[in-house]
Amino acid sequence: MSETRVHGTDARTAHQDLHSEQGALRGEHPGRARNPVIKVADLAWLEFEKPDLVRAEVFARDFGFQVAVRTESELWLRGTFAGSPCMVIRRGRASRFIGPAFRAAEWADLDRLARATGSDVRDTDVPGGGKAVHLLDPSGFPVRVVHCGEQLPALPEQQPLLLNFGTDRRRTNATQRPPREPSRIQRLGHVVLETRVFGRALDWYLDTLGMIVSDFLFLDGQRERGPVMAFIRCDLGSVPADHHTLAMHLGPGTGYVHSAYQVTDLDSIAAGGEYLKERGYRRSWGIGRHIQGSQLFDYWRDTDRFMLEHFADGDLFSRDVEPGWAPMSTSGLAQWGPPATRDFLGASPSPQRVRDVIQALRGDNEMDPARLLGLLKAAKS
Repeated sequence: MSETRVHGTDARTAHQDLHSEQGALRGEHPGRARNPVIKVADLAWLEFEKPDLVRAEVFARDFGFQVAVRTESELWLRGTFAGSPCMVIRRGRASRFIGPAFRAAEWADLDRLARATGSDVRDTDVPGGGKAVHLLDPSGFPVRVVHCGEQLPALPEQQPLLLNFGTDRRRTNATQRPPREPSRIQRLGHVVLETRVFGRALDWYLDTLGMIVSDFLFLDGQRERGPVMAFIRCDLGSVPADHHTLAMHLGPGTGYVHSAYQVTDLDSIAAGGEYLKERGYRRSWGIGRHIQGSQLFDYWRDTDRFMLEHFADGDLFSRDVEPGWAPMSTSGLAQWGPPATRDFLGASPSPQRVRDVIQALRGDNEMDPARLLGLLKAAKS
């Protein structure tokens, strides 16, 4: 039977089949901190470096981003929703992910966070201005917590198609012909990261940024060693938040896995995918529907091989939903859709991946032969 270990909450248990068949066992990780420093409200943007901003902009427009600001050295990308940009790409010598920026709920949170971490509140270069606290998570990712000044205004949306359902006939004397055009990105949804220090990184995000876990995954036969993946959302109290804003999993490397961007609906995903295919881009995996989070998904590689996801119709949880627990498996990634590809799973061997495994097994981290074999088994199950 699942046990709620956080005082002062009225959490519904996962074993009531709310979103997972299993809840926590006695003594397992509660998935939230008792007294976090602050509670971030959302992801603000992701930061990358790339040597060719022209090529990056071409893909960005084809994928469905709008350009907020373009300079010689920076490209700020946005969605149609009002708010901050959702990605910044700075000119650099090599293509690499820098780190995420999270949005503070209030200006005062930045001061509180700075005092607790021994950091400073600095000006940030986001369009419209703002302030930020610069941190470093246990994996080594630079993390910014920001509060922006002026918000970008909303842009025109791709309208959802009017659908007929059985006897609920809303569309008559009209056809459905969604145009073959880029999906129109609405907003940044989540980022997924790989880390060798999963437990330390998880606790840091819960303790420092006040995030809470929606679902844990564990390795077959190793549940007593704790989870190896967490889908983590923002704690907005009674206001429902995305099932995950951040997901992390244990692995031999440390780095970016993918990021996800919300679009209007399934037709937007499909028509936008056809547009990308015609433009010569490479689909990594899709179209399907996930289990953890329930999103409709479609994954693509950009011209620098970063993976990006179009998604729609994701789960929204308020604070009173406690974590679910499930075994990690490839077959458990989707309710329907094509089998997960080797490209999506990162299963194709490469010299860098071999080096990552060797360094992880030799280093002071949470990877060991049993964990590595368990991850390989999960990838084939």
